[in-house]
Amino acid sequence: MPTAREALLDAALRALADRPWRTVRMVDVAALAGVSRQTLYNEFGTKGGLATALLRQAADGYLTGVDRALTAPAPEHPAAVARWTVRAAGANPLVKGLLTGLWGEGLPRPGHDVPGPGQDVPGPAELLGLARDRMVAASSRPASPERCETALRLALSHVIAPSRSAQCAEPDSWSPITPMITSEIDTSFSVETTSPRKTMP
Repeated sequence: MPTAREALLDAALRALADRPWRTVRMVDVAALAGVSRQTLYNEFGTKGGLATALLRQAADGYLTGVDRALTAPAPEHPAAVARWTVRAAGANPLVKGLLTGLWGEGLPRPGHDVPGPGQDVPGPAELLGLARDRMVAASSRPASPERCETALRLALSHVIAPSRSAQCAEPDSWSPITPMITSEIDTSFSVETTSPRKTMP
């Protein structure tokens, strides 16, 4: 049984799927969740507080998916996180906005609908850094933060300008990231510590 807070966040997402955030009313969110308007205000205070919670939930959900991707076999970590990043951004406009800073007109935005500086909502650089640090920590071999960040930025390039060539012949095997990008990520992480560049004085 979901808590009142969970029910309200789910209701707010359903309302947002139907209409722009600026037209979403607190009374309608409460009615969708099956709770009183007072309960809604007790949980979030204002519409800005509800927006903050929605964005924080989206960020947390993305990072949970990063952690899940990092349970793949170690050599697959970078590509798995990249694929998850593309899928998550494609499925949730809030995640796409958080990762890229590109916000659709009808979405709540940090620092816009949210009162105050919106310090509880990570910006694109911060969210990317959190994902990068998880990748570094999970690596079974030395992996520089720069290489991990490069993998994420390659994924974000696909989020911003996707390629149709990612569609495979079998729908069940569709991968939302091009083989070229996956190959670039794998190559970046396959550089051995015995590389001549590293042994030169």
